[in-house]
Amino acid sequence: MYEYRIKTGTPAKLGVTRNGKDINFVVVVRDRKECSLILYRKGSEEIAAEFPFTEEMRFGDLCAMEVGNLPIKEYEYNYRIDGEIVQDPYAARLAGRETWGVRIENPHALRGALPSDRFDWQGDRPLMLPYEECVLYMTHVRGFTKDASSGARRPGTFAGVREKIPYLKSLGINMLELMPVYEFAECGKKKAAGKHRPVNRCGEDRINYWGYGEAFYFAPKASYSAKGDPVRELKELVRELHKNGIELILEFYFPERTSPYLIRDCIGYWAAEYHIDGVHVNAQGVSVEDLAMDPKLSGLKVMSEGFPLERIYEPGYEPAYRRLAEYNDAFLENARQFLRGDEDMLGRMVWSMRRNPSRQAVINYMAYHNGFTLLDAVSYDVKHNEANGEENRDGKSCNYSSNYGEEGPASVRKLERLRRRQLRNAFLLVLLSQGVPAIYGGDEMGNSQQGNNNVWCQDNALSWVQWSRRKADRDLREFVKDAIRFRRESPVFGRREEYTMKDRLSKGMPDLSYHGRKAWFGEFEGYNRQVGILYAGCYTGAETCYVVYNMHTTAHELALPTLSAGESWHVAADTGRETQAFYVKGGEPRLEDQKMITVEPRTIMILAGKKDEAD
Repeated sequence: MYEYRIKTGTPAKLGVTRNGKDINFVVVVRDRKECSLILYRKGSEEIAAEFPFTEEMRFGDLCAMEVGNLPIKEYEYNYRIDGEIVQDPYAARLAGRETWGVRIENPHALRGALPSDRFDWQGDRPLMLPYEECVLYMTHVRGFTKDASSGARRPGTFAGVREKIPYLKSLGINMLELMPVYEFAECGKKKAAGKHRPVNRCGEDRINYWGYGEAFYFAPKASYSAKGDPVRELKELVRELHKNGIELILEFYFPERTSPYLIRDCIGYWAAEYHIDGVHVNAQGVSVEDLAMDPKLSGLKVMSEGFPLERIYEPGYEPAYRRLAEYNDAFLENARQFLRGDEDMLGRMVWSMRRNPSRQAVINYMAYHNGFTLLDAVSYDVKHNEANGEENRDGKSCNYSSNYGEEGPASVRKLERLRRRQLRNAFLLVLLSQGVPAIYGGDEMGNSQQGNNNVWCQDNALSWVQWSRRKADRDLREFVKDAIRFRRESPVFGRREEYTMKDRLSKGMPDLSYHGRKAWFGEFEGYNRQVGILYAGCYTGAETCYVVYNMHTTAHELALPTLSAGESWHVAADTGRETQAFYVKGGEPRLEDQKMITVEPRTIMILAGKKDEAD
């Protein structure tokens, strides 16, 4: 039988660390409260041994104990602080939550697991892709593959996401963001069922599907594991993503008053231990300034609602590697209003599309988990959250959406076609912007949440991605794939430098310009919903590109700027085409009229300036 050897530990690092053959335990205990280390045999809720922290083991508010030659694979642990069983907030792994949707009653049922075998990274390192090269895909580990339509062999797990790497790669995605993957409690305290609060399998009124709230931030979620080893399976996912040129961004939500030391240690731990490429953190409750200035995180991307750049960078300093990115709803609000044809939105929209600061990137999206899916944004005027049990009072009331004449699924073909055109327009607004385009998982295949814009408590088909096989959805997916490819192959989009709208290199035209019924004269009166944007090829060494937008309900004529001698305008893409909106490269039709173009209602067209073929 194992004979425990106890001595004073080293308080250098919180949590559990190895010291040769010995294990060092360090925990924060305030106000000199009594504290002891509890050891359990692996898989058991019965206490195998308990050792109090002596005065010699206290270092301020830290208690440190070393257990000699402990067979780490055979034990789990907790602490007893002031008589209460407490789990280690720095636990690298938790036992007891291996099954999703089970509420923990016994405090001994949830235990810290000791560090396990080392992982062979096979030379893996974070990719550090420039933001301007990235196309982001946002999803939820469980919801991405849980539905049977996903065809995943291990649905709802890290392994399930790994199975979909070929799909993401074929789509053109090279940056994946996952909602919380750390150990959160999806089932909280038990509550009585009420008239509007149906009890689910957790035995409480609602489930925390998204994962926001207090959590064990150092431990990957055990119920996201397919084979019982979440640490290894998440590392395997990261390694496989990197092999396929895809970065991994993890979302962390820290409630206000979370220890800034825990936040700093947590982000640093995930960067070092899991090789993640970046984090998306909430600005409320987090000092994004500290994360941005931490030299240990200098290669880690950090995304948040905003950054105090004047306190992070010295005046005039331009980072060689942009690692910060603004992540908020500004683009979404402008783009959705412009898409549905609201007045006085044209100027705001073109500003949002060209915005590309030099010291931070911007993340541009038209849908994400908090709000309507993209299909629902063109199918519903109002939210429909009755299933959440709050009489439709939760969730955003202002969604900048439109049903275009009928609430919910379209019953007539004409309305269905209009909505599909608006989806194509929406994707181009995002993918032709200068920031980092972001796609909410499932939008590229017309996924719907039936008008629910706040599915945080829905662990069912409402929140899971429905991998539709309808022809219309396949066509949309192919359109998105073509649009991403076009962006990648066109140097005028996703640039490192921001457009100046000036002829700064004396090329005879500005790098970017706006056009209306007269060339070189943009018309931005409040009633206008149409504009032509010219991206000068002489500034990129590529073809000149002219994108014409008309979000009005009537057709409009726009002038075509004159190209260099020997060049003419060809149509590269037209969202008015229900299938194959992007023409095959080399087969783009030449416009007959090279002076004016008529743009149909609610249509975006991409024109390319190509050299005329010799007679």
